[in-house]
Amino acid sequence: MAAPCGGKKCRIGPSILNSDLSELASECQRMMDSGADYLHLDVMDGQFVPNLTFGHPVVKCLRPKLPGVFFDMHMMVQKPEQWIQNMADAGANQYTFHYEATDDPTTCIRKIREAGMKVGVGIKPKTAVDVLLPLVDLVDMVLIMTVEPGFGGQKFMADMMPKISFLREKYTDLEIEVDGGVSPSTIQHCADAGATMIVSGSAVVNSENPKETITYMRDIVNQAIQKTPA
Repeated sequence: MAAPCGGKKCRIGPSILNSDLSELASECQRMMDSGADYLHLDVMDGQFVPNLTFGHPVVKCLRPKLPGVFFDMHMMVQKPEQWIQNMADAGANQYTFHYEATDDPTTCIRKIREAGMKVGVGIKPKTAVDVLLPLVDLVDMVLIMTVEPGFGGQKFMADMMPKISFLREKYTDLEIEVDGGVSPSTIQHCADAGATMIVSGSAVVNSENPKETITYMRDIVNQAIQKTPA
């Protein structure tokens, strides 16, 4: 059951991977104070991607410090099923797993729903978008990666935009999230393709004026949405 994209409005979710992780809670709050709509929390296990970040204990610590903030967990982990309940118990709101990381995405989706979280499914750049078609009606959001997952600060892959356009043409109300190298200089590509959930890491976190950066990107996407037939 693909969810309507918030009345066709853009939402900006800063990725805090590039922030000062020793000040994680205050950095998250700084992003919310700057106008973020949600937080995109990157979880890496050193197996699905060649990097490590944090797991559910950190999320559990953040939850009481950020009440009411929507946590979109980007689970860059092998066998994502094993962390579902832990993340739900920690206070995660949406569990976004990678299609490539599981042998049974349908069961993974069911378990996420049973745990009380929203469901996102993502694909890496080399994965064909067609693999998502049987799953679209089962999830709340689809994530199109515009870099290889695992490290922040990579160059935006504009050649991933046709994947977004393909999904948008087929599913008018689907939440489509884009993640990787998204910044004021690349946001127009995402907006024109039809993305509605925008993840931006270093471009927002390291901005001299994150509020201005978030507002600019949101306005670009909302302008594109207004030009699109309902």
